[in-house]
Amino acid sequence: MNTAVAIVASYLIGSFPTAYIVGRLRKGVDIRTVGSRNMGAMNVVYQIGLAEGILVLCVDIAKAMTAVWLARWLDTSLTVQLLAGAAVVAGHAFSVFLGFRGGKGGASCIGVLGFLMPWAAPYYLSIFALGLAITRYPTFSYSLAFLCFPLVAWFTYDSGTFVIYSLALLLLPAVRYIPRMKEMHAAAGSWQRVVFRRSLKERL
Repeated sequence: MNTAVAIVASYLIGSFPTAYIVGRLRKGVDIRTVGSRNMGAMNVVYQIGLAEGILVLCVDIAKAMTAVWLARWLDTSLTVQLLAGAAVVAGHAFSVFLGFRGGKGGASCIGVLGFLMPWAAPYYLSIFALGLAITRYPTFSYSLAFLCFPLVAWFTYDSGTFVIYSLALLLLPAVRYIPRMKEMHAAAGSWQRVVFRRSLKERL
């Protein structure tokens, strides 16, 4: 019973459409129709404002952590907690409240992995900061940090379970980001220009 409650609750928590609600309340826009059309924090930053984007990021991370915490509070096994983490990411990407449309799930992955593997967080943040310092491109920087997370999980926890889980969990946002990367490549003309863009307008 606790297993079903944890997984269903996690999916519903993940389905809470933070970016959509903030967009509607602050500017009366559907965040899914402007900018990159992604229902995520970075699109909110560029289309609505920095404060609103930070709010969306924090809420999306917090709701993911809450879902895994709930599974742990229900005294479920590690396997169920991992499934709850996957469910909250799925809820964010396929929100039941928006006709099963949603964001890529990046912030949700950060929340899940940060809760399950807190000692890996400083390494993840360091990689993100390094990428941002070099490219001044937030999306590329957290994508780079995501790609490195399985290695970070192995280095900090030496756990095959966590390595495989982080790979599997990050697969969804990675796959959903491919169309956007193709659009950016077509607009920029080369991958070098995609990575090393500088102007805020180009990073939309």
